[in-house]
Amino acid sequence: MATKKIKVCMVEDHALTRTNFRYELAKYDDIDLVAEFDNAESCMTYLRTHKVDTILMDLGLPYLNGLDATNIIKKNYPDTKIIITTSHETEIEILTALSIGANGYLLKDTGLNKIHAIIESVNNGAIWIDPRLAQLTIRVFKYQKEKKDVNKENFNLTVREKEVLKLLAAGLSNTQIAKELVISSHTAKVHVSNIFSKLAVADRVQAAVKAYQCDLCPEK
Repeated sequence: MATKKIKVCMVEDHALTRTNFRYELAKYDDIDLVAEFDNAESCMTYLRTHKVDTILMDLGLPYLNGLDATNIIKKNYPDTKIIITTSHETEIEILTALSIGANGYLLKDTGLNKIHAIIESVNNGAIWIDPRLAQLTIRVFKYQKEKKDVNKENFNLTVREKEVLKLLAAGLSNTQIAKELVISSHTAKVHVSNIFSKLAVADRVQAAVKAYQCDLCPEK
């Protein structure tokens, strides 16, 4: 049986970067780079008539920037995965990207040989943040939590749901969570669904943000 290909769209205004990404993605049989654009508007026009699994979205685009484009696309096509690609690493950009539903945040100087694994991970339900930004991201969440003085309620989460949430917030997919907790993938999926309902969130990124903001994943 042929492997289902991941349909990837690239939005990048720098021609050399597009060439580098295109060359690397062409090495993999399970990746299908279906479209390339140098602006977000053209990409959104394309999405009206074409199904895309993952979008590599440059942050610093002309006209409509990557964050605004991500916000619009996620509202209209919530199942489409978006990986922000950027040379920047400011706190506000990271927090905004995660809050509006971005599934990954990738620095452009990351080795090209890692791109395939990142796309696969995101398409399997994980959240991918460049490891170099991990501590910065945690500081952002902590700052937001303190600033908003969020009530530390537990949202009636069970002990198991808290365990699942902690792993989810760490970026693990349902399959990885199941393996870590020695449960079935179906059970992990049910727990994640229940967590979404109790936290009143729509996706994994929103759940991770709320988990840190409400101190639902305390450090040991």
